[in-house]
Amino acid sequence: MLIEALLPAARRRLLQIGTGETLLQAARLLDDGRDMLLACDGEGRLAGVVTKTDVVRQTGHCAGAICTAPLVEAMTREVVSARPEDLVQDVWKIVKSSGFKNIPVIDQNGRPMGVLNARDLLQALLQEVQDEENLLRDYVMNVGYR
Repeated sequence: MLIEALLPAARRRLLQIGTGETLLQAARLLDDGRDMLLACDGEGRLAGVVTKTDVVRQTGHCAGAICTAPLVEAMTREVVSARPEDLVQDVWKIVKSSGFKNIPVIDQNGRPMGVLNARDLLQALLQEVQDEENLLRDYVMNVGYR
């Protein structure tokens, strides 16, 4: 199965912010229960990611009531991402080995298409296994394909 099949779920988690914004603006966007913001450059390409943990860590260094620190000080610039043509199994291996909870999906131009959650990947893998089991059972029992 390709990542492309999971794009509807990934698009619902897509939340972008410009790299010129402040940490305070990022904190406001993350206030709705989301875990990750995709920081995009002026051309809409993925430039980094910002998590709640990044914002909290960096705002702890701010002085005064308003944090005007730029977002680029807190964002992770080296981003591991997936593409629609990647296999779910391959992306799962990356998520599992890195310990990431979320992974951005980008197009061939580096523009964000969505954010996949580890749960999305696991559910897709489980569905594949169940489909294979059903096919194997039907084959063994000499039942025609449905």
